[in-house]
Amino acid sequence: MTNGKMNSRQKILAAAAELAGEVGPGHLSLDAVAQRAGVSKGGLLYNFPSKAKLLEALVEQHLSEFNAALEAKEKQWEGRPNSLGAAYLELFVTDLEQRQPPPSGLLAAMAEDPGFLTPIKRFNRTLLDRLKASSRNEANALILFLALEGMRSLRLFDIDVLSPVEQDAVIASLGATLEKGD
Repeated sequence: MTNGKMNSRQKILAAAAELAGEVGPGHLSLDAVAQRAGVSKGGLLYNFPSKAKLLEALVEQHLSEFNAALEAKEKQWEGRPNSLGAAYLELFVTDLEQRQPPPSGLLAAMAEDPGFLTPIKRFNRTLLDRLKASSRNEANALILFLALEGMRSLRLFDIDVLSPVEQDAVIASLGATLEKGD
Protein backbone atom coordinates (compact mmCIF):
# COMPACT_ATOMS: atom_id res chain seq x y z
CA MET A 1 0.00 0.00 0.00
CA THR A 2 1.10 3.51 -0.72
CA ASN A 3 -0.01 6.33 1.56
CA GLY A 4 -2.72 4.10 3.02
CA LYS A 5 -4.36 3.56 -0.38
CA MET A 6 -4.53 0.28 -2.22
CA ASN A 7 -3.40 0.13 -5.81
CA SER A 8 -5.64 -1.52 -8.40
CA ARG A 9 -3.87 -4.88 -8.10
CA GLN A 10 -4.40 -4.94 -4.34
CA LYS A 11 -8.05 -3.89 -4.73
CA ILE A 12 -8.63 -6.69 -7.23
CA LEU A 13 -7.02 -9.29 -4.97
CA ALA A 14 -9.03 -8.13 -1.97
CA ALA A 15 -12.25 -8.18 -3.98
CA ALA A 16 -11.50 -11.65 -5.37
CA ALA A 17 -10.81 -13.05 -1.90
CA GLU A 18 -14.05 -11.54 -0.54
CA LEU A 19 -16.13 -12.81 -3.44
CA ALA A 20 -14.66 -16.31 -3.34
CA GLY A 21 -15.65 -16.46 0.33
CA GLU A 22 -19.17 -15.22 -0.36
CA VAL A 23 -20.21 -17.00 -3.55
CA GLY A 24 -17.83 -19.93 -3.54
CA PRO A 25 -14.87 -20.56 -5.77
CA GLY A 26 -16.90 -22.10 -8.56
CA HIS A 27 -19.00 -18.95 -8.99
CA LEU A 28 -16.16 -16.43 -8.98
CA SER A 29 -16.32 -14.37 -12.16
CA LEU A 30 -13.94 -11.75 -13.47
CA ASP A 31 -16.84 -9.38 -14.09
CA ALA A 32 -17.97 -9.64 -10.46
CA VAL A 33 -14.40 -9.17 -9.20
CA ALA A 34 -13.91 -6.08 -11.38
CA GLN A 35 -17.20 -4.61 -10.18
CA ARG A 36 -16.40 -5.29 -6.50
CA ALA A 37 -12.90 -3.82 -6.89
CA GLY A 38 -14.24 -0.72 -8.65
CA VAL A 39 -12.11 -1.25 -11.74
CA SER A 40 -12.99 -1.92 -15.36
CA LYS A 41 -12.76 -5.45 -16.67
CA GLY A 42 -9.94 -4.20 -18.89
CA GLY A 43 -8.13 -2.94 -15.78
CA LEU A 44 -8.58 -6.31 -14.15
CA LEU A 45 -7.29 -8.13 -17.25
CA TYR A 46 -4.31 -5.79 -17.41
CA ASN A 47 -3.30 -6.95 -13.92
CA PHE A 48 -4.48 -10.55 -14.26
CA PRO A 49 -4.85 -11.77 -17.86
CA SER A 50 -6.97 -14.75 -16.80
CA LYS A 51 -8.96 -16.13 -13.90
CA ALA A 52 -6.17 -18.66 -13.39
CA LYS A 53 -3.60 -15.86 -12.97
CA LEU A 54 -5.88 -14.11 -10.49
CA LEU A 55 -6.29 -17.27 -8.43
CA GLU A 56 -2.56 -17.95 -8.59
CA ALA A 57 -1.94 -14.44 -7.23
CA LEU A 58 -4.39 -15.11 -4.38
CA VAL A 59 -2.41 -18.19 -3.38
CA GLU A 60 0.90 -16.32 -3.58
CA GLN A 61 -0.51 -13.44 -1.54
CA HIS A 62 -1.71 -15.79 1.18
CA LEU A 63 1.70 -17.49 1.40
CA SER A 64 3.53 -14.17 1.44
CA GLU A 65 1.34 -12.77 4.22
CA PHE A 66 1.74 -15.93 6.30
CA ASN A 67 5.52 -15.93 5.83
CA ALA A 68 5.80 -12.26 6.83
CA ALA A 69 3.74 -12.90 9.97
CA LEU A 70 5.82 -15.99 10.78
CA GLU A 71 9.10 -14.08 10.43
CA ALA A 72 7.82 -11.27 12.65
CA LYS A 73 6.71 -13.73 15.34
CA GLU A 74 9.98 -15.65 15.12
CA LYS A 75 11.88 -12.43 15.90
CA GLN A 76 9.75 -12.01 19.03
CA TRP A 77 10.74 -15.53 20.14
CA GLU A 78 14.42 -15.08 19.26
CA GLY A 79 16.82 -16.51 21.81
CA ARG A 80 14.33 -19.03 23.18
CA PRO A 81 14.32 -22.74 22.40
CA ASN A 82 12.52 -23.69 19.18
CA SER A 83 11.78 -20.07 18.27
CA LEU A 84 10.43 -20.92 14.82
CA GLY A 85 8.22 -23.69 16.18
CA ALA A 86 6.93 -21.42 18.94
CA ALA A 87 6.17 -18.68 16.40
CA TYR A 88 4.38 -21.16 14.14
CA LEU A 89 2.29 -22.45 17.05
CA GLU A 90 1.45 -18.92 18.21
CA LEU A 91 0.28 -17.90 14.73
CA PHE A 92 -1.88 -21.00 14.52
CA VAL A 93 -3.45 -20.31 17.93
CA THR A 94 -4.11 -16.67 17.00
CA ASP A 95 -5.81 -17.76 13.79
CA LEU A 96 -7.85 -20.36 15.69
CA GLU A 97 -8.93 -17.85 18.36
CA GLN A 98 -10.03 -15.33 15.76
CA ARG A 99 -12.16 -18.02 14.16
CA GLN A 100 -11.28 -16.61 10.77
CA PRO A 101 -12.79 -18.46 7.85
CA PRO A 102 -10.26 -20.40 5.81
CA PRO A 103 -8.49 -18.32 3.17
CA SER A 104 -10.99 -18.42 0.32
CA GLY A 105 -8.31 -17.78 -2.24
CA LEU A 106 -6.81 -21.18 -1.50
CA LEU A 107 -10.11 -22.97 -1.92
CA ALA A 108 -10.87 -21.06 -5.09
CA ALA A 109 -7.49 -21.87 -6.55
CA MET A 110 -7.74 -25.55 -5.65
CA ALA A 111 -11.18 -25.79 -7.23
CA GLU A 112 -9.99 -24.11 -10.42
CA ASP A 113 -6.68 -25.92 -10.83
CA PRO A 114 -5.04 -28.36 -8.39
CA GLY A 115 -1.71 -27.24 -9.86
CA PHE A 116 -2.00 -24.14 -7.68
CA LEU A 117 -1.10 -26.40 -4.76
CA THR A 118 2.49 -26.59 -6.04
CA PRO A 119 3.56 -23.27 -4.41
CA ILE A 120 1.89 -24.38 -1.18
CA LYS A 121 3.77 -27.68 -1.28
CA ARG A 122 7.04 -25.81 -1.85
CA PHE A 123 6.29 -23.37 0.96
CA ASN A 124 5.36 -26.17 3.36
CA ARG A 125 8.49 -28.17 2.46
CA THR A 126 10.64 -25.12 3.15
CA LEU A 127 8.82 -24.46 6.42
CA LEU A 128 9.21 -28.07 7.52
CA ASP A 129 12.92 -28.03 6.66
CA ARG A 130 13.35 -24.81 8.65
CA LEU A 131 11.45 -26.29 11.61
CA LYS A 132 13.62 -29.40 11.58
CA ALA A 133 16.84 -27.39 11.27
CA SER A 134 15.93 -25.09 14.16
CA SER A 135 14.79 -27.86 16.51
CA ARG A 136 16.94 -30.01 18.75
CA ASN A 137 14.56 -32.89 18.13
CA GLU A 138 13.62 -33.50 14.50
CA ALA A 139 10.76 -35.85 15.41
CA ASN A 140 9.13 -33.14 17.54
CA ALA A 141 9.41 -30.69 14.64
CA LEU A 142 7.66 -33.23 12.40
CA ILE A 143 4.91 -33.79 14.97
CA LEU A 144 4.37 -30.03 15.38
CA PHE A 145 4.11 -29.55 11.62
CA LEU A 146 1.78 -32.51 11.10
CA ALA A 147 -0.48 -31.60 14.02
CA LEU A 148 -0.90 -27.95 13.02
CA GLU A 149 -1.27 -28.60 9.30
CA GLY A 150 -3.68 -31.44 10.04
CA MET A 151 -5.88 -29.17 12.14
CA ARG A 152 -5.59 -26.44 9.51
CA SER A 153 -6.66 -28.86 6.77
CA LEU A 154 -9.65 -30.03 8.79
CA ARG A 155 -10.78 -26.41 9.09
CA LEU A 156 -10.02 -25.60 5.44
CA PHE A 157 -12.25 -28.41 4.22
CA ASP A 158 -14.88 -27.80 6.93
CA ILE A 159 -14.49 -31.33 8.29
CA ASP A 160 -13.12 -30.43 11.72
CA VAL A 161 -14.15 -33.06 14.27
CA LEU A 162 -12.07 -31.85 17.20
CA SER A 163 -13.88 -30.12 20.04
CA PRO A 164 -12.39 -26.91 21.41
CA VAL A 165 -11.21 -28.90 24.46
CA GLU A 166 -9.44 -31.42 22.20
CA GLN A 167 -7.85 -28.63 20.16
CA ASP A 168 -6.65 -26.95 23.36
CA ALA A 169 -5.18 -30.25 24.60
CA VAL A 170 -3.19 -30.71 21.38
CA ILE A 171 -1.96 -27.11 21.45
CA ALA A 172 -1.00 -27.33 25.14
CA SER A 173 0.94 -30.54 24.52
CA LEU A 174 2.78 -29.01 21.55
CA GLY A 175 3.54 -25.87 23.57
CA ALA A 176 4.92 -27.89 26.48
CA THR A 177 7.16 -29.86 24.12
CA LEU A 178 8.46 -26.66 22.53
CA GLU A 179 9.07 -25.05 25.92
CA LYS A 180 11.23 -27.96 27.06
CA GLY A 181 13.43 -27.29 24.08
CA ASP A 182 13.69 -30.99 23.25
